[in-house]
Amino acid sequence: MPVAILAGIGWHMVGAACAASFYAPIGKVKNWSWETTWAVAGFFSWILLPISISFLLLPDFHAFYASLSPALMVKVALFGAMWGVGNVSYGLTMRHLGMSLGIGVAIGVTLVVGTLVPPMLHGQFLVLFTTTSGLWTMSGVIVALMGVAIVSYAGHQKELQLGSEVREFNVKLGLALAVMCGIFSSGMSFAIDSAGPIKDAALHLGVNPLYAALPSYVLIMGGGAIVNLSYCFIRLAYKRELSLRADLAISSSKLLKNGAMAASGGIMWYLQFFFYAWGAANIPQRLAHVNWMLHMSGYVLCGGLVGLALGEWAGVNSRPIRLLWAGIAVIILAANLVGLGMAS
Repeated sequence: MPVAILAGIGWHMVGAACAASFYAPIGKVKNWSWETTWAVAGFFSWILLPISISFLLLPDFHAFYASLSPALMVKVALFGAMWGVGNVSYGLTMRHLGMSLGIGVAIGVTLVVGTLVPPMLHGQFLVLFTTTSGLWTMSGVIVALMGVAIVSYAGHQKELQLGSEVREFNVKLGLALAVMCGIFSSGMSFAIDSAGPIKDAALHLGVNPLYAALPSYVLIMGGGAIVNLSYCFIRLAYKRELSLRADLAISSSKLLKNGAMAASGGIMWYLQFFFYAWGAANIPQRLAHVNWMLHMSGYVLCGGLVGLALGEWAGVNSRPIRLLWAGIAVIILAANLVGLGMAS
């Protein structure tokens, strides 16, 4: 397998590890509502970092975006907003279906839709079924879905053994929300795909190929930020039990710690797509559709490993843990199948 492809898969796994870990520091925030925490984290991940990094990369920040087609910018931002809707519905999915089942269905739908729809839009869908590399890719997608299902089932068994309960469990509503979440979350894949001309414009200016996709994040994540931050601030303004003023009326030391933890989580969230760009830069353009599959399956894989490292499986008997490791092994197999397809 070419070294560049191995490097691409490796960087996708680094990005997935950041995605799987970003909530660890956010979980340490105390005495803040989820909405305030999410807004602070989002400011760093969706606004500050994309703009700052693009400002450093581009010779003339303002001239670069002024040169882009307004229709292209709106399209990319709307796909980012689509991802934002999926992000908001994520919490509702967990409320009605539980963490493990909710994540399993949502990630499974996102993996399939985000991997298969972009080639379809480019008129390349049949390539997935008529070429050797395409068949390997499809095999990897199917095996990855099996791995996601196994890991999700292991997580569900863990929740049952630890006595976790979903107070508002509603399988019909939960599944509908999970599917909706999965479809809308695929907006990130569509946005990255449609932002190709922005990447090309950055390359034309001499931006390193590893970083050329990053200027498009200003628009993609800006679209997502509008949806997410609007949701947070509307809830803070109209929900009686929530209050931004109360969240900020704590000691300066706690305020500083909360801000640092939320910011750390936001930075880690951004880094998943920073390294996604590095991974995609090492994958041949004709196989660009595999990037999303590698990222999402790696997210589930790393999520299981992070959960083990943080002691989330303590007190669980061996069967769910064996299932978790089996699911992780299946996802690793899926990544290798895709790798073989890229090398063929």
